[in-house]
Amino acid sequence: MRFVVALFVCTVAGMSIPASAETCPGNPDALGTSRVLTINPGEFTLLGTIQYKQTLPLNDHEVVLTFDDGPLPPYTDHVLAALAAECVKATYFMVGSMAHAYPDAVRRVYSEGHTIGTHSQHHPYTFASMSPDSAAREINEGFASVGAALGDPKAVAPFFRFPGLMRAASVEKYLAARSIMTWSADLDADDWHKIGAAEVLHRAVSRLEAKGRGMLLLHDIQPATALMLPTLLRELKRRGYRVVQVVPAGIARPTELPIASPAPAQPAKQGWPRVVAVGASGEIRPQ
Repeated sequence: MRFVVALFVCTVAGMSIPASAETCPGNPDALGTSRVLTINPGEFTLLGTIQYKQTLPLNDHEVVLTFDDGPLPPYTDHVLAALAAECVKATYFMVGSMAHAYPDAVRRVYSEGHTIGTHSQHHPYTFASMSPDSAAREINEGFASVGAALGDPKAVAPFFRFPGLMRAASVEKYLAARSIMTWSADLDADDWHKIGAAEVLHRAVSRLEAKGRGMLLLHDIQPATALMLPTLLRELKRRGYRVVQVVPAGIARPTELPIASPAPAQPAKQGWPRVVAVGASGEIRPQ
């Protein structure tokens, strides 16, 4: 496998230095993003030890933060604010129907420097029982919807994660043939269960400590995740963890994205995603 590793850098007085905590505006003690890992999806197709034999080549105490199922205001907004406060970059796996409903949120995620992959069009749990045509349509429409929200399909990374991690070998082969990387995860925090923010935090930290490194699966549509994320980032810093951002090789980020967007549609009524009310000022109320 070939991996290209690059550092975030900035120039100060003619010198290049890592853009980590020392260069995070307004937060000299920020966790920061330690490095960017550039990978070739055509050569490394299955990721995540929860389901596969391979995972990202992370060093000890390195973590990749990933968020599924969004975007969904106001929770995505709170997650983005927490990441920005610590100068941390993450990878998002967006649902096509959600991207269609909230295109401004999609563009905000991208404009703040995060990597965006996809998570199907409608978030079905039935890829293993779908016909090949139906599976291909779910995948392709998901990419198309996220690309349309961004105004440029090239802004979407060729990264895909199965809803509920309910993988299907035939679909994995289809994705690999299109040079799309299938992501699972190395650990998750069970934030999609009906548990509070404190328990999500506990599971995230304890499981990461047990493994020592890895891709952490979270959901930016969950109020518990939005509540606990600032504390998680501070705890990662305290425990000596370093955040790595993953980007695809050979795909340059567009330099400009359109600002205007159509009036947001609303997602279809369904059991997912679960929405919890917020206060009048926009704060998320603990569960």
